[in-house]
Amino acid sequence: MPGSFQKIVREILTTFVHIMIQENDTICAVATGGVAPSGIAVVRLSGPDAIAIADTVWKGRRLADSKSHTAHFGAIFDPADHLRLDEAVATPFIGPNSFTGENTVEFSVHGSLWLQRTLVDILCRQGARLAEPGEFTRRAFLNGRIDLAQAEAVADVIASTSAAAHRLALSQLSGEFSRRLDKLREDLTELAALLELELDFSEEDVEFASRKKLAESASATLSELNRLHESFATGDALLHGIKVAIVGPTNAGKSSLLNALLGTERAIVSDIHGTTRDIVAETLQLGGFTFRLMDTAGLRQSDDPIEQIGISRSREAAAEAAIILSVSSPDTDDESLPPTSARIIRIASKADLGKGAETGAIAISTRTGEGLPALRDALIDAARQLTADADADVIVTNARHAESISRAAQALSRVVDGLNSGLSGDLVAQDLRETTHHLASITGAITTPAILSTIFSRFCIGK
Repeated sequence: MPGSFQKIVREILTTFVHIMIQENDTICAVATGGVAPSGIAVVRLSGPDAIAIADTVWKGRRLADSKSHTAHFGAIFDPADHLRLDEAVATPFIGPNSFTGENTVEFSVHGSLWLQRTLVDILCRQGARLAEPGEFTRRAFLNGRIDLAQAEAVADVIASTSAAAHRLALSQLSGEFSRRLDKLREDLTELAALLELELDFSEEDVEFASRKKLAESASATLSELNRLHESFATGDALLHGIKVAIVGPTNAGKSSLLNALLGTERAIVSDIHGTTRDIVAETLQLGGFTFRLMDTAGLRQSDDPIEQIGISRSREAAAEAAIILSVSSPDTDDESLPPTSARIIRIASKADLGKGAETGAIAISTRTGEGLPALRDALIDAARQLTADADADVIVTNARHAESISRAAQALSRVVDGLNSGLSGDLVAQDLRETTHHLASITGAITTPAILSTIFSRFCIGK
């Protein structure tokens, strides 16, 4: 154990020293896509020597003499041979009034990939170094421009694939989630102060707050933590896509439905029973939502061991789904769905056969397109119901945040139990400190260099 502890300490110290040394560097990177030619590309410099280095490759108004947040037209050249590379716009940002909190320069150049790489190489020759993934955002956090939850929201904004996910990420980036956590921490700090007073005056006949009132206050905060943790299911669905399982008997038209919704031949369609043996998953953008469609093996009794595995996976997919498209057809026997809390949309396929659909089912035909608009509307309506509270309140979208909130709630639950059972105040105070610690770790008020490195390593270079 001592050896393991020493190893952990060494790793933390090494990471910390590494970060601190790096923070004195001036970094540069392409801040835009950088993987395909574009009309405009932005190359960003940040650090103590950003403006001085930028001036060594710049022909135009001297940036060191320019006001912050002003754009200047000029040209980029290579100091080695004085060859002109491109016309450009240079914008200096003088720290701390920049994204990183440091002196920053952004060059807007034409989006040639060769030009982007060449400019970064020249800036590195002039004294900068290539930024690590997420290093600009990490510096913004370390310099107090944003907290850790907001920093992670930057990555979510970049990765958002739907209007709902983008709106949620922007809300977190604005600091709304962090402000909610700060309010909870203030409530816990007040509770801790009252407990400390109780301990300080335990031998005197003085009561600053009854145990009952303290327990009520802690319970109210616990309820809020539980609500936030429960919201993660909604947040995860909005951010990564709402799981939709297409379920039904063999040859009911499930694969044809998947292809019709996607507008492409993604799944194999055959009259042979048991053609689909495994999950076929695709994403669909619809009505500002991302749906994760899962075409599943047909539900039926089968002696085929491979098909049995597929059917088992179908039932697992149905259990995990937020929405189930239950497909039946006039020429197939219906199979009962496993118990589920998912929203079920019943679909009667093969409407072109001219047979009546069951009551409450959407009649569709993948051959004629009949009923597909109504099905799309039903999917959007179900998504809106699932995420009804997304616009009205704070929603947790990050798995790390959800885990920290869960641990905070567990510790606070012990606080409530301790207050109600008459547990010693010093023991209750320990659980209360643990609660506050877990909440503080979300915004980065309490963290470690190793955690920071893990988080920011997932960012793209240039952000």
